[in-house]
Amino acid sequence: MYFVYILYSAKTDRYYVGSTNDLEKRLRHHNLGLTPSTKSGSPSWELVYHEVLANRTTALKRELEIKKKKSRKYILWLIENRSIG
Repeated sequence: MYFVYILYSAKTDRYYVGSTNDLEKRLRHHNLGLTPSTKSGSPSWELVYHEVLANRTTALKRELEIKKKKSRKYILWLIENRSIG
């Protein structure tokens, strides 16, 4: 099982889209500043959205689909229209 996730940092007012097979571990990784692209938002990253996908390939495709939109408005729409559980 894989996940596409969206994190939000109040510190930088930024969203980050990624994929993983371990959400908790990946969130800790981001908040410890171990990911260069999210280091400036550490340690305030919070999980605001995720999707469960069958495999890594599907997760990477979905991550790219969200990123290609380059739209904060789309990310906010996803968050508002889908619950985390």
